[in-house]
Amino acid sequence: MSEVTTLAAQPSKYDRLIAAARAEAPAVTIVAHPCDETSLGGAIEAAEMGLITPILVGPEAKIRNVAAEHRLDLGRREIVDVPHSHAAAAKAVALIREGRGELLMKGSLHTDELMHEVAASATGLRTQRRISHVFVMDVPGHTDTLFITDAAINIFPDLEAKRDIVQNAIDLWVAIGLGEPRVAILSAVETVTAKIPSTIEAAALCKMAERGQITGGVLEGPLAFDNAIDQEAARIKGINSPVAGHAQILVVPDLEAGNMLAKNLTFLTHADAAGLVLGARVPIVLTSRADSVRTRLASCAVAALYAARRRAAQVAAV
Repeated sequence: MSEVTTLAAQPSKYDRLIAAARAEAPAVTIVAHPCDETSLGGAIEAAEMGLITPILVGPEAKIRNVAAEHRLDLGRREIVDVPHSHAAAAKAVALIREGRGELLMKGSLHTDELMHEVAASATGLRTQRRISHVFVMDVPGHTDTLFITDAAINIFPDLEAKRDIVQNAIDLWVAIGLGEPRVAILSAVETVTAKIPSTIEAAALCKMAERGQITGGVLEGPLAFDNAIDQEAARIKGINSPVAGHAQILVVPDLEAGNMLAKNLTFLTHADAAGLVLGARVPIVLTSRADSVRTRLASCAVAALYAARRRAAQVAAV
């Protein structure tokens, strides 16, 4: 039995997100350099499930050779022929700027190569919001879907960047229909101390939320990881808040901490980690060669849901 055919037999928190996305119109998705089995197969699988309508950007001969070698049905899918991965990244971003797509999806090129084109000041996809990454995690034995941010883009974000990181994650949580999120600003301890700067930034972010500079979620911090996700740990420390022990979005101090946290959950608890980049003109699906079929589909589903909500908001505003 293939991995695709066993999806229905393996319940996942992603199932509801995938089902919700399939109920929407497929999001037109620009796929940059899908030139290996994983990236091309992932795009085709998502298209076959009705999540996206892909436009494939890369060397056409190479894309067709990969499809033939791995028996992937390209059908009549549009292919935009460019000579190499750098050209694919630049052309994919240009197509988004031209309004050809609602989503951007990484293929078999380095993340830095794609993000360089996304972040270009004159020709990229930047907005007033800082670009950030969110891991959408399904952790076995944990009730809620967990967001971890930012563990892939901003290395040592300052307070202003963290405000955007938090707001990006809240906006995604709300847009995909998960309600009002409980947001934990993580540090090593739950008390504010000048010896640990991230505790001061956590307290500042919570005050920013009180003053309306961050909206849509309930913030608490600083919180140590155990106090954020475990009710008993929060009770022992005497932390009484709607977030402590019940956090759904975990905002990490820096990329090093976030990346280690996400990978610890992935490899020690066998969690799945879908991923999305936010803050650009369109959501960006960042997939990895190590991603399972379900994880790739979940990344596409979350992005497609977000695109559908943005589409509906634009129609309502007209």
